Amino acid sequence: MTSSKQSKRNLVLLSRSAAAIFAIYGSGIGFAQAQSSDATAKANDDSQISKVVVSARRREETLQDVPVSVTAYSAEQLSKSGVADITGLVLTLPNTTMSASRGTNSTLTSFIRGVGQQDPLAGFESGVGIYLDDIYLARPQGAVADIYDVERIEVLRGPQGTLYGRNTIGGAVKYVTRKMGPNTDVRLKTSIGSYGQMDGVLTASTPLSETVRVGGTLAKFKRNGFGTNFTTGEDNYNKDVTAARLSAEFLPNSSLFIRVSADTSQDDSNPKHGHRLTVGKISGAPILSNVYDSRANLNTALGHKQQVTQSGVSALVEYQLESDLMLKSVTSSRHDKSYAPIDFDSLGTVDFDVPALYKNKQFSQEFQLTYTGKAFQGVAGVYYIDANAYNKFDVRLLGTSTFTEGDIDTKAWAAFADASFDLTKDLSLSLGGRYTVDKREASILRQIYLGTAGSPAMGNPAAILFRTDTNLTKSDLHREDKKFTPRISLGWKASADQNVYASWTEGFKGGGFDPRMNLVGSKLSLDKAKQGFLPEQISTFEIGLKSAFAKNTVLTNVAVFHSDYKDVQIPGSVAIDTNGDGKDDSFAGVTTNAGKAKIDGIELEATARLTDAFSMSGMFSYIDARYTKYIGAGNIDVANLRVFQNTPKQTASVRANYDWDMALLGNSGKLSLSSSVAFRGKTYQFETPTPILDQDSYKLWDASLVWSRSDNRVRVGLHGKNLSDVRYKVAGYLFPTLGEGSTTAFYGNPRTYTLTLDYRF
Repeated sequence: MTSSKQSKRNLVLLSRSAAAIFAIYGSGIGFAQAQSSDATAKANDDSQISKVVVSARRREETLQDVPVSVTAYSAEQLSKSGVADITGLVLTLPNTTMSASRGTNSTLTSFIRGVGQQDPLAGFESGVGIYLDDIYLARPQGAVADIYDVERIEVLRGPQGTLYGRNTIGGAVKYVTRKMGPNTDVRLKTSIGSYGQMDGVLTASTPLSETVRVGGTLAKFKRNGFGTNFTTGEDNYNKDVTAARLSAEFLPNSSLFIRVSADTSQDDSNPKHGHRLTVGKISGAPILSNVYDSRANLNTALGHKQQVTQSGVSALVEYQLESDLMLKSVTSSRHDKSYAPIDFDSLGTVDFDVPALYKNKQFSQEFQLTYTGKAFQGVAGVYYIDANAYNKFDVRLLGTSTFTEGDIDTKAWAAFADASFDLTKDLSLSLGGRYTVDKREASILRQIYLGTAGSPAMGNPAAILFRTDTNLTKSDLHREDKKFTPRISLGWKASADQNVYASWTEGFKGGGFDPRMNLVGSKLSLDKAKQGFLPEQISTFEIGLKSAFAKNTVLTNVAVFHSDYKDVQIPGSVAIDTNGDGKDDSFAGVTTNAGKAKIDGIELEATARLTDAFSMSGMFSYIDARYTKYIGAGNIDVANLRVFQNTPKQTASVRANYDWDMALLGNSGKLSLSSSVAFRGKTYQFETPTPILDQDSYKLWDASLVWSRSDNRVRVGLHGKNLSDVRYKVAGYLFPTLGEGSTTAFYGNPRTYTLTLDYRF
């Protein structure tokens, strides 16, 4: 059977599966899910499910009406479920993987529908875009941010190019912060929990006049480690994060809104070192019994302990030109710096140590014009970003220190538009397009120094240079990629409670240069290095059905999709022999473009309020992601030997919630007991199956008990996460031929308990 016939067959089977599942859910049997419930939305009566308002298409629409695969979480919902950071959402998101990157506490690895990126390398941009109030964050450093001061979080699946400032071919995650109200508002949230957890978030805002409001948030998140580093005596997997945000809003008249914001965060957590899965090849060091323990000796980079700092300033201007026409300007500047001591072998000797420094800065400007008429709605805009990503690191291994420096500039601009037309009262058509120009320049330096004390650039001025392997400047490495990507969508309101949509969308992500490339001891030629890696392209066809049943007490969202994915960018690291003695003595970055892939999937989200007090929700997703062309060594197609990383075939979750009206300390209120179970199928860490690192399927059980006062000014919660205390891998390193052998894994959080208090003065 040909690939195209197989894809069509898979899509038909998935469609039939969706219809079958819909039939079950539509009859009110089983569980369902509505991940979003806007805090300000009002239900028609207490037995109905509140309508959800999202801005997925740059205008406010209810979740059941918007023809896009989107899941949203309100601040109220996040508080009740005890979700600490963005990675905690993944258990209820279809076809989504998000975790802290290997060896880090706050750098994000994210995949949606098989599209994403694992290594946070300079010059790469993930296929999943992270947005803070419409501001695209070009780099994943510091993106595992604790959730505070948000109105809601929206997660969009599939290519997003005609509505958003930057190309995001896999999906987008949007943090939407609260606008300040006309009255003084002071809120305090405190948490204590297992492993010495002590968190505090203080938020306050007040009007200075009828036209000026100011506010700010100060937050501290602290926790002891889940394990111990037996070489240094420090905690491993601990947490020490400080964050702050300041805003000023100006409302000179009813047509103009201006907000100026500044935010900053600093992660002073200890280095997070991996757990060895094999005995030391040279020392015979045994495997530790606790997966959170380590013996790593590296604790500093450039003489600085691990630290991630980030900050940004932004200005938002919204000008209502007419009642249905708005002009918006979004201006932003952001910086981050990461000191990252990475001990690949996780042993107490200098065997495979990599102290690293990452620095990023970006400036972006976006203008949008939004029209919201009765029969026609649309958005048009232009976007510009100027970003620099810089990294330098040593590889201290086998008597030498290999220094690598990568400096990559990105300048890109785009024009985009998306418009919706009502063809009839029940049928609508959306057309969109985007034209993108991406320019990248890079300089890469790679030198080998004698001894394992490091290079001059990383703190050893006495280092002796042995040789230079790579020295390429920005005049050598530069490329420009241009692409027009269209989108078309058709929506049909089959009935008052049934919305059907079909869409076809193209996505694009520009090419670039691997900042760790090496020209000596590798198979990379100078001509190939100067070409860099190619842009990624994806086209996605999706059919969706959003429904309400039984007087809005049951909601279901079903989506079936097929994607053709071309020139997939796969950054990786390989061991290399730089001196020709037949032994691997270093490693370098190798980014390849897998030729073609096909991705078929189904996603179901639903919710059901079975009684006024009892509700259930759930999610199910299935994805079949496979390479159809992947040229490996010797010009051989190895597609049948490759898999999609961080993309489990099946994910599912079910949650039950029961409410009691209950007075406490003389105050009326509601006591809510909720419990959830999430399932994730087998997950591959790399494109080549690696049994020792790949994670078999597993289940996680969470539960919460929350009391909320009737006026919502006080909330007390007890939250248990991973109550079965499952050990599951989320990332790993694999260099079995280097030094002691580096096969190390990083794990998700163990069982934890947290007691929270939310108080609104």
